Amino acid sequence: MLDFILQPWPWYVAGPLIAFVMFLLLFTGKNFGMSSNLRTFCSIGGGGRFSNFFKFDWKSQTWNLMVVLGAILGGFFASEFLSADQHVEISAKTAKSLQEIGFTNPGESFVPDEIYGWNAVSSFKGMMILIIGGLLIGFGTRYAGGCTSGHAISGLSNLQVPSLIAVIGFFMGGLIMTFFIIPNLFSAG
Repeated sequence: MLDFILQPWPWYVAGPLIAFVMFLLLFTGKNFGMSSNLRTFCSIGGGGRFSNFFKFDWKSQTWNLMVVLGAILGGFFASEFLSADQHVEISAKTAKSLQEIGFTNPGESFVPDEIYGWNAVSSFKGMMILIIGGLLIGFGTRYAGGCTSGHAISGLSNLQVPSLIAVIGFFMGGLIMTFFIIPNLFSAG
């Protein structure tokens, strides 16, 4: 049983589980998405004093805060107790490309130290990437009316055309980031 949990779940297990959760949310009239929780946190913290956007009944959204708690606890539990091997299988061409722009051990872990390590995060460049990236993500999720999980899971399951357009935009943005912005950020020094 533990071997099953340690491996990525096959589509025929994970897919129906996601579909079941979406059915429950649709049945109860609720939407799924992580960015809506940020609005709830800001409202709880008194954001309504500064913007009407944060003036709403946040107590009706406390069920969704369990999603955040579950993501945090689930991520911690999975990384600490269910991760058998942190080595990531990547192609030799990808590893070579990453080494050319300054990544020392591509594939050694799920997140590279050059981006997520304490040395990188505490540098000026790392702080600027976090601040600018955070502002862009915050603006983007507000402008798009939701985050990737909300549009890709909830919006597409509701057959919403704006969610389809948003998901296409997310993929295009990811490709631009992967092939143009990250290589230029890290090859510059």
